Amino acid sequence: MSLFEALVLAIVEGLTEFLPVSSTGHMIIATSLLGMESTPFVKLFTVAIQLGTILSVVVLYFKRFFKSLDFYYKLFVAFLPAAVLGLVFSDLIDNMLESPMTVAVSLVIGGVILLFVDKWFNNPKIDDSDEISYAKAFRIGLYQCLAMIPGTSRSGASIVGGMAEKLSRKAAAEFSFFLAVPTMVGATGKKLIDYFMDGGQLSSNEINVLVIGNVVGFIVAIIAIRSFIGFLTKHGFKLFGWYRIVVGLVIIILLLSGHSLSVV
Repeated sequence: MSLFEALVLAIVEGLTEFLPVSSTGHMIIATSLLGMESTPFVKLFTVAIQLGTILSVVVLYFKRFFKSLDFYYKLFVAFLPAAVLGLVFSDLIDNMLESPMTVAVSLVIGGVILLFVDKWFNNPKIDDSDEISYAKAFRIGLYQCLAMIPGTSRSGASIVGGMAEKLSRKAAAEFSFFLAVPTMVGATGKKLIDYFMDGGQLSSNEINVLVIGNVVGFIVAIIAIRSFIGFLTKHGFKLFGWYRIVVGLVIIILLLSGHSLSVV
């Protein structure tokens, strides 16, 4: 992997991880446009750079992460469904990850849902994620599990789940950001363990690429989160819905026209 490729993927990851647009779908397009082979290190890189985007959440919401133990208990409760189901259905998830068409169809379906979600859940009762009960946190965690279907979008599923639980758009988005931390740390840790258990090693160049990728992802994610919260509060999800539909259709057209796309 070249430094240029690493920078492009890091920017894509930072921009899309916390938006309801599916970072997986965008990675498919980015790696295909760059002509990248889906090697074990490329697959590791696309997961490991999530550490930088995770850190962006901790930095932006620093006070919230050190406010009370109750905050961590709720995150743990919300994280449990993904942890359990992820282990139980890991083989099925891996098989679906091999299908770009699954990603594309999920993008389109999720996009259609986002076109209407503002009308479906337009009577929020909670405007502060600190007010979420343990029961609501658990149910939002169940919604997040929908993102085990590649292309669904982890942030999109958990934000919609939060709105279904009467959270405002802003509160739902923020809780989705918080929930990303244990979820993505778990996914990254598992990927690293699998990589080294399978005999993988990291050269000095690959370590440098990982470090640079995480730094770039961190910076871009901070910009993306700040911009997203402001835009979402004012305008809602419709633009993201149309965007997902277009991206999904582009991938479907490429696949049907004979282009070979791979899920990294």
